Amino acid sequence: MAAPMGGMFSGQPPGHPGDSRGQASLLQAAPGPPRTSNSTLVDELESSFEACFASLVSQDYVNGTDQEEIRTGVDQCIQKFLDIARQTECFFLQKRLQLSVQKPEQVIKEDVSELRNELQRKDALVQKHLTKLRHWQQVLEDINVQHKKPAEIPQGSLAYLEQASANIPAPMKQT
Repeated sequence: MAAPMGGMFSGQPPGHPGDSRGQASLLQAAPGPPRTSNSTLVDELESSFEACFASLVSQDYVNGTDQEEIRTGVDQCIQKFLDIARQTECFFLQKRLQLSVQKPEQVIKEDVSELRNELQRKDALVQKHLTKLRHWQQVLEDINVQHKKPAEIPQGSLAYLEQASANIPAPMKQT
């Protein structure tokens, strides 16, 4: 992912591979309300999340009596968070599109890797189910063997009941 990460939202030409500004500075000029000079989308996303959380646990809201005012304040915080989250998602989707155009082989490699991981996960799941299946087959086989034993040994009804009750665990005594 060494693709140039120039001013995607600022209207500036994309940076050059030797550009030393870093990725965080590139998130600065996203569309929407004006930002402070050092603010990035990630910083704003974090601060809006903190504002949402703070509004939910704020002592003002706990002691407040006007439920409509509380609801409005919380809704505004959540809406701001969702707007910034959408902008952040848009930024990364655009970068993904740029990468797929500039380096299509990288996208194919990632897809192959994801498919391999999915196959491994599904193989593990199949093995887990096979283990459970073998366990329950053994349980059923054991039950069938137990039911055949009384039929093989001809005894009276009292002996059959005694043998059947021997397989029942004794009740636990409470202390």
